[in-house]
Amino acid sequence: MTRTLFAALLVTPLVLAGCTSSSNSVEREPAPVPPRMSMEDACGAGAVQDHIGHTYTEAMGQSIQQQSGAASQRVLRPGGVATMDFRADRLNVKLDAADTITDLSCG
Repeated sequence: MTRTLFAALLVTPLVLAGCTSSSNSVEREPAPVPPRMSMEDACGAGAVQDHIGHTYTEAMGQSIQQQSGAASQRVLRPGGVATMDFRADRLNVKLDAADTITDLSCG
């Protein structure tokens, strides 16, 4: 038993010494900072603001989505149901009761 304890006490510092870093180790450069992307207008809503005040039609909806470059589009009518998820690349077309476009925004 004494020999086992003595061997363990002798080997433990050697094992722990292998876990420490040496002063001549290679220093790594920090990772580059990723470019900042503005999520404010990721759906291209800024490019289609001139459609506000016009009456919405399916053809106009397709045109608005194409002009904006949005990945998807959803039409929000008063009293309609909508999910609460936020998607920066989705164009929200908000309409009033007369199907007039009141707002175009990302989300």
